[in-house]
Amino acid sequence: MTVSARACLRGQPWPLGATPMAWEGQQGVNLAVFSRHATAVHWCLFDAAGHETHRVPLPACTDGIWHGFLPGVAVGQLYGLRAEGPWQPAAGHRFNAARLLIDPYARELAGSTAALSKEVAGQHPDPHDNAARMPKARVIDVQRELAAGAAVPPAPPILPEQLVIYEAHVKGLTRLNPAVPEHLRGNYAGLASAPMLAHYQRLGITTLCLLPVQQHLDEKHLLDLALTNYWGYNTLGFFIPDPRYATDAADPQAVRDEFRAMVGELHRHGFEVVLDVVYNHTAEGGAGGPTLSWRGLDNASSYALDRDGNFLDFTGCGNSTHMGEPRMVQFVMDSLRWWVQAFGVDGFRFDLAATLGRDPALHHQFNPGAALLTAIVQDPLLSRARLIAEPWDVAPGGWQVGAFAPGWQEWNDRFRDTARMYWLEHECTPGQLARRMTGSDDLFADAGRSPLASVNMITAHDGFTLADLTAYRCRHNEANGEGNRDGHGDNHSANGGVEGPSQDAGVLRKRAAWRRALLATLFLAQGTPQLLAGDELGNSQQGNNNAYCQDNAIGWLDWAHDDGSLVSLVSALTALRRQYPAFRHPRWFRGHPFHEPGHPFAPGGDIAWLRPDGVAMSDADWDDPWERSFAYVIEVGEGGAPATERVMVLMHPAHSTLPFVLPAGTWRAALDTSASEGGAPQAAGGRYELAGPAVCVLVQAVAS
Repeated sequence: MTVSARACLRGQPWPLGATPMAWEGQQGVNLAVFSRHATAVHWCLFDAAGHETHRVPLPACTDGIWHGFLPGVAVGQLYGLRAEGPWQPAAGHRFNAARLLIDPYARELAGSTAALSKEVAGQHPDPHDNAARMPKARVIDVQRELAAGAAVPPAPPILPEQLVIYEAHVKGLTRLNPAVPEHLRGNYAGLASAPMLAHYQRLGITTLCLLPVQQHLDEKHLLDLALTNYWGYNTLGFFIPDPRYATDAADPQAVRDEFRAMVGELHRHGFEVVLDVVYNHTAEGGAGGPTLSWRGLDNASSYALDRDGNFLDFTGCGNSTHMGEPRMVQFVMDSLRWWVQAFGVDGFRFDLAATLGRDPALHHQFNPGAALLTAIVQDPLLSRARLIAEPWDVAPGGWQVGAFAPGWQEWNDRFRDTARMYWLEHECTPGQLARRMTGSDDLFADAGRSPLASVNMITAHDGFTLADLTAYRCRHNEANGEGNRDGHGDNHSANGGVEGPSQDAGVLRKRAAWRRALLATLFLAQGTPQLLAGDELGNSQQGNNNAYCQDNAIGWLDWAHDDGSLVSLVSALTALRRQYPAFRHPRWFRGHPFHEPGHPFAPGGDIAWLRPDGVAMSDADWDDPWERSFAYVIEVGEGGAPATERVMVLMHPAHSTLPFVLPAGTWRAALDTSASEGGAPQAAGGRYELAGPAVCVLVQAVAS
């Protein structure tokens, strides 16, 4: 194909991507593309029918950034890239000028992405031009988007100790909710609709953490199985809201505006928006995956490789991004800032964040001071955002819970597993749970971090729902087409005596008691609670603990079978957190032993621990795996002020009724997960009879 040339001026090497601007008195578009190892980069222009009209070599290269300015090019122009250079896989180079490539900084794509994952790479460069089937980037008005983002009303100020996170999938959250108008179900607008806002307010959450909304691809093996990547952890467009969650998916401007309106509406009603983001790998996969962007532009700079040019796979997805390359660090930083500035989001949860801290200078070992992690926490804009790490990946040395620097919060899988083991009849001691209930000091107390660094959870998108955690001992992932081999095999779950659905009243009572106790454990613990959307509804995924490819009733929340009882419990628990600073203390407890009967605290005390018989816990008691029941009393005031009330928490995991001896004075029962919704019983006679498995909260006024 012969393509006519077009005069291109030198332009400038920043900002990266395609930017409408003036240059030397002319209006046009500046393009800047990073490729340290290319010998030439071509800017390919396309008409509305998808025909390549011009192929323009970028005339300048400054420190590995190819750039040029085309006068007369305007917003709406379709374009792609081609890069020339060596095909030397053993050295990490996979250049092929026959491949049209997507600009990594594309802010809009035109054309279908449905079959891109079927582009299989070979051992040799494919000489056939792929432009006809590749989506094209479209130039957008960057300043217009930034101005629209600046107009999004800000989120209300939420103190770290007030944070209550709700993890949700944009589509799955509302797709089956009959209260949401039908045309909004499963969309950005539906997530911020009036019925959903009322639901969030009733729950008492502060922050929605949305599973990936950056435009993603469905992997080839899923397409072959007629499935899709429902969760979205396979990003292609790191600057683009995924159009499949918009009411008008065909209009990219409408998609951006709807996403922005969703954020603004949530802000106006008091909620933050945090995005689950995937910068640890890209949608190009491993060596046999499609060449879409980074691999064709500069594979050796984009991905972590070994000495033979093979992909280092810390993520289980075929590739791992190269965060030892400054321009890849810049790429992530620019993407993050775009979501804050153009869309008004409030923070990020980083998928497999240990990969982002793997330092090539340390043989790819994790380094909490790695370039990207340091850049984020010092950035004037991003350092003010919520920064949450999933502190592991799938490779050796990947479990890094507690290793991130101040400024980061982290998912705490130790909290998750210990709470499950304690309540669901697996091996566990009172001391193990007590440590998790007080913020996991063994993980987070060093380096000046507070208990709030621990993001506590019982369940998350990755694993069983709460209903399934208490109804299945084994995973049931047959619908995923992988022979039930995918997903976690060790879940610390229980079924109450019957695997899966049951009509046995005793089994159902046991499961319900476990669910209430687990929710109470989550919200009464020190740290930052995170609730999986649907757990308050008793939502089941039919035993599937890896529903990443189930864009159907398995993966969508089942609103039809909500009985309301768990919603009421979550509402009561978040109200307790707001009312009593004892459940959200931002500092580490110092503890103080009991000195006199009836006087749990000496001056300066903040927490004390008791056996059910009222005697202080001994070392032997903490390590006893058979006698698990215990209690503790907390006395802390709001913001360091003297306490006006003290709270006592009773933990009883056995299926029996146990009397707890109470310290002297009048105690009022504020919550009992074993009680009916008609109200909790009153403590009387210095004892409290707790029917387990259950959690109880008692409150006592502090004498002035």
